Amino acid sequence: MFHVNKLLTTVVFFILAISTASSTPREQVLDDYKNGLAPGWETKSFAGQTHYTAEHDDKQFYIKATSKGAASGLFHKIAYDSKEQPILRWSWKIERTLTKGDERRKGGDDYAARVYVVFPSFLFWNTKALNYIWANKLPRGEALPNAFTANAMMIAVESGNGRAGQWLNEERNIYEDFKKYFKSEPPKVGAIAIMTDTDNTGESVTAWYGPIFIGRDNP
Repeated sequence: MFHVNKLLTTVVFFILAISTASSTPREQVLDDYKNGLAPGWETKSFAGQTHYTAEHDDKQFYIKATSKGAASGLFHKIAYDSKEQPILRWSWKIERTLTKGDERRKGGDDYAARVYVVFPSFLFWNTKALNYIWANKLPRGEALPNAFTANAMMIAVESGNGRAGQWLNEERNIYEDFKKYFKSEPPKVGAIAIMTDTDNTGESVTAWYGPIFIGRDNP
């Protein structure tokens, strides 16, 4: 079982990376996956290996993630001001939620799908993250601190199996979310990540992620 917080163990990675990350244009897509995974993605393994592959069907390109008792994520380093570009858009689909998953317990801190935004700090204990999760038990629209650290907020964008198997489009204002949940102005974004993880529950699950867009309210 993975006992160390999955967010805080990446802090050094982001601190080293942020000085080389480039600023974003008015609106952009991190990767359209049309040529496989772009060079900007990096893998960070916490416990075993979630398998991520760029695939497509007759409608769209996406990343397929399969986890079997493992936890690793794909991170895209990017530095920008969320006040200037507050909107995060993405699409996703899950096979199912995790039976043993429970956002309130360390042993249940696994998710079929999550998209999260990291706000690094050179003082590693100040690094924060907004985790947009497809929740197992937390009701849709609710949020709570991660079971391992209050520096990561778990926000239930979707919940349960009611819409499992469907592609869903999501949109969040990360600037407003940061102010709401951390009660302060956000520092610059350092990375955006996706992760399908099942190391604590030991379950197996598959999820799919469409391209992630960054932009203004009115691009």
